[in-house]
Amino acid sequence: MNKILLFLLPLIISGCSFFGKEDDPTITPAILEDIVAEVELKRLWTAKVGVKTEDYLITLRPFVSRERLITADYEGKIVSLNPETGKQIWDINLETSLSGGVGYGFGKVYVANLEGKVFAIDADNGDLIWSSNVSSEVLSRPSSNGKVVIVNSIDNQMTALDVSDGSLVWKHDGDAPILSVRGVSDAIVTDNMVIAGFDSGKLIAFNSSNGSISWETRVALPKGRTELERMVDIDGAPILVGDVIYVVSYQGKVAAYSRGTGSSLWFQDASSHKSPAHHKNQVFITDEDDSVIALNSGNGRIEWSNDDLFLRKLTGPTIVSNYVAVADFEGYVHLLDSTDGSFKGRIKVDRGGISAPLSSYKDILYIHSDKGLLSAYEIQ
Repeated sequence: MNKILLFLLPLIISGCSFFGKEDDPTITPAILEDIVAEVELKRLWTAKVGVKTEDYLITLRPFVSRERLITADYEGKIVSLNPETGKQIWDINLETSLSGGVGYGFGKVYVANLEGKVFAIDADNGDLIWSSNVSSEVLSRPSSNGKVVIVNSIDNQMTALDVSDGSLVWKHDGDAPILSVRGVSDAIVTDNMVIAGFDSGKLIAFNSSNGSISWETRVALPKGRTELERMVDIDGAPILVGDVIYVVSYQGKVAAYSRGTGSSLWFQDASSHKSPAHHKNQVFITDEDDSVIALNSGNGRIEWSNDDLFLRKLTGPTIVSNYVAVADFEGYVHLLDSTDGSFKGRIKVDRGGISAPLSSYKDILYIHSDKGLLSAYEIQ
């Protein structure tokens, strides 16, 4: 029953569509006001790398580092590019419908498909190393510590595979609510610990070697009389900064926890299915109304909130240089001052819209549009 409901409902949500705001003709997305740009985004290069499908509303976030940028599309094509020039290094077509990725770790690229198959690819030359099956469709980015690769599937099962051959090391069956947002949290994977959020609103830490539970805590407790009201999914990837984990849930909280014990450090009521971001002493989220919010990372106090992008279907926040970057359904990228939330720059990248999370490395922002264009923009 759970799986049937998950697949029938259009559960990738933007704004508060479950509660009628997007369906109410009197409530419309914010119209952009003119701004005086203090920061420019200079396009360095653009490459055609593939499209996303509207049928599943799936986004595949590129992996980027100083040496490589690796992207994938829904139709199974994976491309490695030089991040400075956009020049192609290698490509491979797996000829399958990809849904999870792009993960990278210790010389291997990981992606997964709608049928629950995980693929490991050599990051240097694009050769397929192995493939392995997990329980069901994968919507998360596989994460690895060089010993195991962790995959979260849509049936709330977490699977640890051996990085050398894809064999099963351990698995965990999470609690599956009747309804959930169509999405799955990426895991944090360290040398000895795996930390992930689940549809139940739980944040759980595992021993990375054997899957035993080190601790678990509830970020959000289901409330309300209907299953819609009781949805508390953690779909945005938690982030680890030092010994502190920051996480946000749908219809729940944004919160900070101790990595070692799982004890709560602070929390604020919030609702989001997108990953938070951290910069200096602040944590940033985009909530279900598409407000961009900054909180003090030490005590959770709200420092500012920018509500001028109401219902514009924002991506989660990404830090580039000292700015908070978000993109919207009309293809605009917005740069906000991290200290006060004011607009510092804006550029229209692709009128087809941007729903994939943005990626960055130092002063360069990488944008994968819904039409399949991957672009690099430098902050100036």
